[in-house]
Amino acid sequence: MNSPESYYFYNVFKSLFMKIKITLIIFTLFYINQAKAQVEPIKRDTLNEIIITSNRITLPFSKTSRTITLITPDEIVKSAANNVADLLQNVAGIDVRRRGIDGMQSDLYIRGGNFDQTLVLIDGVKMDDVQTGHHSMNAILSLDNIERVEILKGPAARIYGQNAFTGAINIVTKDVEKSSLSVGLNYGSYENKKGSVSLSQKYNKGSILASVSYQESDGYRFNTDFENFATFFKATFQKYDLTTSFTQRKFGANGFYASPLYKDQYEETQTSLVALSTSYKTESVTIKPRLYWRRNQDMYLFLRQDPAYFRNLHISNKVGAESNVVLNSSFGKTGLGIDVSKAFLVSNNLGDHNRTTITGFLEQRFELLDGDLDITPGVAISSYSDFDTKAFPGLDIGYRLSDKIKFYGNIGYTYRVPTFTDMFYVGPTTLGNPNLKPESALSEEIGFNYTTYNIQFNITLFHRKSDDLIDWTKDNLEDKWETRNFSEVVTRGFETNFVHSFVIGNFNQKINFGYSFIEDDIKDHNVQFTRYSLNSMKHQFTSVLDIKYSEIFSQNIAYRLVERTDGESYNVVDAKFLATLKNGVEFSLKANNIFNAVYTETNLVPMPKGNLMLGLKYSIY
Repeated sequence: MNSPESYYFYNVFKSLFMKIKITLIIFTLFYINQAKAQVEPIKRDTLNEIIITSNRITLPFSKTSRTITLITPDEIVKSAANNVADLLQNVAGIDVRRRGIDGMQSDLYIRGGNFDQTLVLIDGVKMDDVQTGHHSMNAILSLDNIERVEILKGPAARIYGQNAFTGAINIVTKDVEKSSLSVGLNYGSYENKKGSVSLSQKYNKGSILASVSYQESDGYRFNTDFENFATFFKATFQKYDLTTSFTQRKFGANGFYASPLYKDQYEETQTSLVALSTSYKTESVTIKPRLYWRRNQDMYLFLRQDPAYFRNLHISNKVGAESNVVLNSSFGKTGLGIDVSKAFLVSNNLGDHNRTTITGFLEQRFELLDGDLDITPGVAISSYSDFDTKAFPGLDIGYRLSDKIKFYGNIGYTYRVPTFTDMFYVGPTTLGNPNLKPESALSEEIGFNYTTYNIQFNITLFHRKSDDLIDWTKDNLEDKWETRNFSEVVTRGFETNFVHSFVIGNFNQKINFGYSFIEDDIKDHNVQFTRYSLNSMKHQFTSVLDIKYSEIFSQNIAYRLVERTDGESYNVVDAKFLATLKNGVEFSLKANNIFNAVYTETNLVPMPKGNLMLGLKYSIY
């Protein structure tokens, strides 16, 4: 330990170890204190039997050979999160950079990538936006409408096409199992008020699920007030599925963009989705066609009180059709698909543009050695009206040593074309670059899974070599931010996750620990300042403890430790207390940032200190 680098890593890991040790001691003391109760066998978790949603080859969770994290319905209900952005914060390897309470203007990062490199889907429908990846999370649904969240880390372009550069998040909405009516009322800090109504109806040949919610708050500091309205409607009739959603957000954007000194910014967004799908099945063939339309409207004011000073209005529409086919034969499963979409942008700043994308998919899954060995090669080929045609080959391999142990690895190319904001935006502090080249990368990972009825353990090592990465950069502090391509960035790291389910007092309990390490090696040293991409979470430790005290009372405690590449570190603790009565009444108390941590997640926007949310929900079945 004689070199400066050795002392640096020694101090980093010493500090990290002390913070983690304190958390482990707290949880261990609780565990020991409660363990005097009689422990009974735990009912087998059905996690491994959950079918992972895919537009082509679908598999049970236990048979996948990729790093996939599931957030289950039970975890969603118990979580202290108020929305999907908060929910994802406690997953190792996921970086959600928020600009306030309730996920207001959130950007999603996976394994050190940026918000343009992560694809968000709702029931398999891509929610990417040609204007900017800032809008990927605009249409995120209420947690009450979500069945589960599937998180695919690593190269996913072969499966979903471009934008799935570092991974993808698929939000799976609820199916209607029985008719019900639910009403929810919430009140919290900063005059945060929320009301929601949800109706589900089951029919002989179908079902409907409809919900509406409204939320408003004065904000936790000057010009951070907001007003949100959302509707969701899902209908099934025989073999047809219709999904629609509409979300409107109006919010003060104090320091959200440009310099933190700009306190009078304001923004309004509207995002809608309509998707119609069906499926035709025989013993050996499954065909799944779908039509979809996504619209986003974004209005931005640099000075809220003076709209004429600087105003941007962007309206994007994306219409598409896709069809996917799965063939079952003696060779295994063959997946084929084609996705054709056209995106239109009308903007007073960026100009009027459109982009046509045609993507074809092909993959083949082989199972050998009585199913213990699986090999899945595949390729996606995308053609863009304004860029070249590009192929994304990939390969997944998995070997099951026993019912409990599985090794896996995968490798694949990924690709992302610039957004229209990257290319054409002009503002007081920013300038786009129409000469940008697409990003590309070669990603690899190897992993190990150990699974029993009450323990799930995973460790994954990953490596990504990216070329021509796009980010907003500048050479001097007084310069404008301008988009440019980096020559090369190498990202490497590892993740591990441990989940233990146990019984205390005849009630199921669960504890979850996760850790990720990311290191970026920038080969282009001519870049002095970057705005988004290269401030990864170097160290991230997460832990969640689900405690059930009785048939009525339960508690969730979530802790996360983050240390970013720039040296900033912080610890945040959230908690939820839940009381569920047999008459359909549910009371909840959510407490976020209990110990008033002072920190920022992006653009020097301070996150709110400790805040509470009281909830009442009444359901009729």
